[in-house]
Amino acid sequence: MENKKSSIVYGICGLAGILLLTFIDQWTKYLAVLHLKNQESIVLIPGVFQLQYLENHGAAFGILQGQQWIFFLMTIVYLVAAVWIYLRIPKTKKYFPLHMIAVVLTAGALGNFIDRISQGYVVDFFYFSLIDFPIFNVADIYVVLSFIGLAICILFVYKDEDFAFLNLKKKEK
Repeated sequence: MENKKSSIVYGICGLAGILLLTFIDQWTKYLAVLHLKNQESIVLIPGVFQLQYLENHGAAFGILQGQQWIFFLMTIVYLVAAVWIYLRIPKTKKYFPLHMIAVVLTAGALGNFIDRISQGYVVDFFYFSLIDFPIFNVADIYVVLSFIGLAICILFVYKDEDFAFLNLKKKEK
C-alpha cells in the first residue's frame, strides 16, 4: 500500500512541477512578446547580455528551419518515453535527482512544444552578445540544465546497476 501511495504522491508532485515550470516558461515568453516584439533589444549588461525577441522556426542554433513535423514527432516520442521512465524510477531518496531531472526536462520539451503547436515557432529572447551565443528561452535552459544534471548523475552518482529499473525484462521473484 505504501508503494502505491508513494507512486501517487510522486506522480502528483511530478505533474505539479511540470505544470509550474511550463507556466513559468510560457509566462516569460508572453512577456517577451509583449515587451520585446518589434522593439529594440533591451541591453542588461552592455556588450554581454541583452533581451532580444526572436521567432525560431527551427531547433537549437536554428537548425531544421521549417521542419515542424520532426519536432512534433520527437516531442511526442520523448513525452511517451518520459512518462514510462518516470513511472519506473524507484520512489526513493536515492533516485530523487532523476525524478527532478525528468520533471525539468519534460517541462522544457513541453514549453517549446506548446509554442510550436500554437504559433508554428518558438519564442526566444535571451542573448549573450559577448560570445554571440544563439538566442534562447527558459525552456531551453530547462533542457540544458537537465542534460547537465543527467550527465553528472550518470558519471558520478549512479552505477550501471542503479539503472536496472529501465530493464524491459520483468524481475523474477
